[in-house]
Amino acid sequence: MQRFWKYTGIGLFVAALLLPLTRMGGPVTSGLGGVALAAPSQGESTVGTRKIVEIAKQANPAVVNVSSRFRFAPAAGPQGPDHRQPWQPWPQWPAPFDRFRPPAERFQPPMPGPDFPGPDQGGSGSGFIISPDGLVLTNHHVVARADQIVVTVDRGQGEKEYPARLIGADPKTDIALIRIERESGSTEPFPYLKLGKSADLEVGEWVVAIGNPFGLSHTVTTGIISAKGRSMGGPYDDYLQTDASINPGNSGGPLLNMRGEVVGMNTAIISRSGGNVGIGFAIPSDLVAEIVEQLKQDGKVTRGWLGVMIQRLTPELARAYGLDKPEGALVKDVSARGPADKAGVQRGDVIIKFENRKISSIDELPRLVASTPPGKQVTLEVLRDGEHKTLQVTLEEMSEPKRA
Repeated sequence: MQRFWKYTGIGLFVAALLLPLTRMGGPVTSGLGGVALAAPSQGESTVGTRKIVEIAKQANPAVVNVSSRFRFAPAAGPQGPDHRQPWQPWPQWPAPFDRFRPPAERFQPPMPGPDFPGPDQGGSGSGFIISPDGLVLTNHHVVARADQIVVTVDRGQGEKEYPARLIGADPKTDIALIRIERESGSTEPFPYLKLGKSADLEVGEWVVAIGNPFGLSHTVTTGIISAKGRSMGGPYDDYLQTDASINPGNSGGPLLNMRGEVVGMNTAIISRSGGNVGIGFAIPSDLVAEIVEQLKQDGKVTRGWLGVMIQRLTPELARAYGLDKPEGALVKDVSARGPADKAGVQRGDVIIKFENRKISSIDELPRLVASTPPGKQVTLEVLRDGEHKTLQVTLEEMSEPKRA
């Protein structure tokens, strides 16, 4: 059976953790200080050239190690103040990855004594600086529930540690934005990278991954884009797949194209053994750019809500609806008094267009809805009883589940 890894290195023991995979489902200038590398001409091979050497020199100073620490305190309960909460060796993982997490008791250590509330737990991953004043992008699961965040930067004269604070995070896409806290009076700019356009990537294109696998800082690996638009069951999955070697500890590090532009954030791997087997996943930079702007402004992400449950059209269902291809999203249920219900969407409708954009795959609709501001009126084209109907829907804000 294949194994799925969400790899931050929350303590080195996580590097040995196997998680069963239940199912699979113009460009911005970049470079150190915003200086771009010359693009290779069309058809030019990077093999035998110094192109990757140049990319590594430019990008390495802006790639950082992100360490998080969190403390498990005693909790009062039916047995008094010494009754302890179940020990968990990692922060809560973002949806939809919770179901891949094994039981915590598999690695449960002895419970701390009454005078010792529990050791600090922590781990480390990667990140990259995106502004000269020290904004850093990393994965949410690297810093989730952290009491303390430390960013290690290579300043050219050795590594230096800085405290950092969380600006905002989005568990659903596993993106977090943190800020380095500099010493009072310090104005020296940090080296930084800018985001490129992941939509311009082609399958087979060369890419470079940089990160801190297994605690080894500034490790550079290369490969190609193996596929685009990969989904692993999450509502907003749109991963880039790469065979560039990425491992536990690479979480949050950049994936760069041959211009030195960040085109993805390394996030997950599939493996039988826990090590790299050439199947890694990165969040595309277009999605990262969209999320980071909201995190800068509000510290959270606000998404549009349509109020429908959808299912995939099989070839048999497509034929039953008179469709040539299994395209669109079949409405399985409609939330009472939700936006779709108010607009007249019915169970059994097939949504084939959203704002004049064709829904080729069921995975496209949640991403389009989520990226649309709440309160905006949008046009839906649905197929009902063999007829095409156009409906006007005013999206509402998606409510997030409350966390204890």
